[in-house]
Amino acid sequence: QKHFLHSASEDLGCRRGEFSRKHYGSVELLISSDADGAIQRAGRFRVENGSSDETTDYTPGTWRRTDVHLENPEYHTRWFFKYFLGKVHQNYVGTDAEKNPFYLSVVLSDQNNQRVPQYRAILWRKTGSQKICLPYSPTKTLSVKSILSAMNLDRFEKAPREILNPDIQKDLLVLEEQEGSVNFKFGVLYAKDGQLTDDEMFSNETGSENFNKFLNLLGDTIILQGWAGYRGGLDTKNDTTGINSIYTVYQGHELMFHVSTMLPYSKDNKQQVERKRHIGNDIVTIVFQEGDDASPSFKPSMIRSHFTHIFALVRYNSQNDSYRLKIFSEESVPLFGPPLPSPPVFTDHQEFRDFLLCDHTMINELTKHLINGEKATLETPTFAQKRQRTLDMLIRSLYQDLIPDLHKNMLNRRSFSDVLPESPKSARKKEEARQAEFVRIGQALKLKTIVRGDAPTSLVTTGLCRKEPWESQSFYNSFPYEIVCSDSWGQSLLVATDTMGVMLLDDTQPLPVQVFDKTMVVKQMHVLEPQDLLIARADKGKDARIYVYRLSSLKRGLEERQLIRSKCDSRENKLEKTKGCHLYSINTHHGAELRIVAAIRNKLLLITRKPLRPDCLCAVTMVTGPPDSPVEEFQYIREICLCDPPVVMALVDGPTGENDNMICVAYKHQFDLINESTGEAYRLHHVDASRVNFVAAIDVYEDGEAGLLLCYNYICYYKKVCPFNGVTPMIQSNTSDFHFSWNQMPNSIVCAFPYILAFTTDSIEIRLVVNGNLVYTAVVPGLQLTASRSDIYFVSSAPLNAASNCSSRDTSSQSSPQTPTAYEMPVFPSPLGDGEVQSKHIFKIPLSNLVGRSIERPLKSPLVNKVMTAPAPSVVAPSPLTPASHSLSLSRMEIKEIASRTRKELLGLTEEPSSKSENTGKQRKMSKKLVEDEPKTRALRSTSSDR
Repeated sequence: QKHFLHSASEDLGCRRGEFSRKHYGSVELLISSDADGAIQRAGRFRVENGSSDETTDYTPGTWRRTDVHLENPEYHTRWFFKYFLGKVHQNYVGTDAEKNPFYLSVVLSDQNNQRVPQYRAILWRKTGSQKICLPYSPTKTLSVKSILSAMNLDRFEKAPREILNPDIQKDLLVLEEQEGSVNFKFGVLYAKDGQLTDDEMFSNETGSENFNKFLNLLGDTIILQGWAGYRGGLDTKNDTTGINSIYTVYQGHELMFHVSTMLPYSKDNKQQVERKRHIGNDIVTIVFQEGDDASPSFKPSMIRSHFTHIFALVRYNSQNDSYRLKIFSEESVPLFGPPLPSPPVFTDHQEFRDFLLCDHTMINELTKHLINGEKATLETPTFAQKRQRTLDMLIRSLYQDLIPDLHKNMLNRRSFSDVLPESPKSARKKEEARQAEFVRIGQALKLKTIVRGDAPTSLVTTGLCRKEPWESQSFYNSFPYEIVCSDSWGQSLLVATDTMGVMLLDDTQPLPVQVFDKTMVVKQMHVLEPQDLLIARADKGKDARIYVYRLSSLKRGLEERQLIRSKCDSRENKLEKTKGCHLYSINTHHGAELRIVAAIRNKLLLITRKPLRPDCLCAVTMVTGPPDSPVEEFQYIREICLCDPPVVMALVDGPTGENDNMICVAYKHQFDLINESTGEAYRLHHVDASRVNFVAAIDVYEDGEAGLLLCYNYICYYKKVCPFNGVTPMIQSNTSDFHFSWNQMPNSIVCAFPYILAFTTDSIEIRLVVNGNLVYTAVVPGLQLTASRSDIYFVSSAPLNAASNCSSRDTSSQSSPQTPTAYEMPVFPSPLGDGEVQSKHIFKIPLSNLVGRSIERPLKSPLVNKVMTAPAPSVVAPSPLTPASHSLSLSRMEIKEIASRTRKELLGLTEEPSSKSENTGKQRKMSKKLVEDEPKTRALRSTSSDR
């Protein structure tokens, strides 16, 4: 009976495309006035207060959590440092059609030791860097032209040429560092109860006991004189910026806090210019305000600063020992997360620290490829123009330096050369020597960056011990058939295979249950449990049709007679007018009325299910039961002709459902919107690319208003659709429209607010819907999404015992920058023999984990220091078991000593080995040691100590 239990995710499946920007606050006009009531300053800020219902009861010790993630984390975005530097790769230079120089870096790598070969490419232009992954084929080499074409760069003024000078690595590292610093400085301003001006707040010579308790929560008190770590612009030699400060390390980032009461105080200077010089130039300022909620509250307009864009207001409640948080963001700052919990009250102080630092580490990133917050701030016009000018200047300056080498051997004269990991045999020795020097310089540069404290670090040594919402569960091991499509049915999975028909799988049953035999070749299906329906598209070409079945009938046949249906048994289940259907789509919110649109070449056929009268339905059911086939319940509404056959379709629900429902179709180089009632077509989006690979069109609903996520190539474009007069949709540029790029071309897209997941051939890329910021990338070999209407099911070739290594967070940051020979290749999987079938493993991500995160958490984490057992098999995101902590850094001299010793070992400056072979082995061993020592070296700066 378990096969047919109603799925708890069924309702969530219909709601997963619904989201609201109200979770991230609302824009308000904030005005500050002086003691006489005269207006001093005014500004528009987005205010996040957790919930509009301030009277909501909450239980101390629990909170309705929102998942706290660093957005665009460096260990996923700083590709050149992580994948290129210190490894054999190729760099090219050229100019585009507008005569703007560009640089291209390409490396062939193995995804996290998962035997998943792929090319990684970075395109450096004045507008920023673009990163993509491309699949590797042992029989087909990849050309520079095809890589640039994938990045939508097809026309050149000067074709790209390879740069052989190893010093180019230093210049490209400088370009990547323009994406943002890995260390941050925040302002901390103390405000007494009743203080309403910045002069009053900056003039507080000391803080209260509660304020000092809050500072102790943020980090450690350090002595500035002689401080060897990140200093955040403070003087560490002459005490001109104070004697002490607050410092911490959070998830690999060094943070320095500019605390107002620790900066120099002047009795003769009412404006406290020295304090404002630091805090006023911080993009993020934390304001700790004394007093209860009835006291006058802080407003950002009280602070005179053109640079500070985000304020975090913290208030302490001594009655229940809790902190309340409120966020103010200047109106021009794009949305960033995480949204505040409701209510925004924290009784677990460590959890509050995690939320506060994560939230505002995100505010302090510099570009769209780094951690969310300052990335959001720097997308404002104030910062974006400066960043683009700086990057353009650096790129042009580097190009001018390379011009003298254009006629020398330093630049390869071959244009559009193949990206080959090995060199011609005739020049092998010379090429090996060049590559060895190339790698040596890169490794030395990498080591120097680590010692300097500017290296993007992994969460391997600093991550939180927690389970991520996208973590998967093993559902079915070693399924031997190729899966075409599937859908969840209760707690089971209905699977259509390529050769063995349709089967029902359950994680508690060792063998699948056959539902249809192999004569039924299903290409597309939907299981609608509330409607008691199975919709399937079977066969192909002119024989293709849509079939409809009653789930209860299928269930009864299996339980009573073990009936396995064939194509012949399904003659009564055909929707006759659908002959030749190559694609169909149903509406997401099918509770009121189920709509089906079938595409037959360039014709759309609109089908709806007839509304049944309850009295007639009850009478029929009592006397004879419902008919075995539900075909008679469907009616054909109209046909709509298109200019071309659609590749992708999505049904969009209108606000009233009366003559305002729409169909989004993709064909040629465009997305069009079709009015279901009139058949009129409207141009929604034109794709400006030579080749278009349409992926998906997903209907989403923001506060009830329809929008579309248009996915093609590497792009995901969000466009709002506003009905006009109930009939004609108004399609125009909207402030809420945005787009972002995937790192790898997706095959399937799943939207589960607040996340959007891209499934590629070998990875799952997880981003946020509201801004497209990257949260996580998981390596999953042989990946195929099979079902996502409710819970998400996917297939992987990774065996269960290797699943724990599929996290890109873990092994990729520890892969060693080895010194390969010119003809050395990564070890890739061998092809299957004749007749050999590779078993697939099916995994499940519960949708409730992604969209239903309102859960209670205990005051203290149940994870305590104890002997850890092996975790359950999981493909995505195994949780690191090292808790995050913050503490003082050790001496910079100790770091340099270890780094010097590592460098000597790396470059072979230790005692001579007895043979050349031993020397080669030792060099490779020391080379491997470099990146293994990288997190250790960085960890010396943040040695763990329980607070």
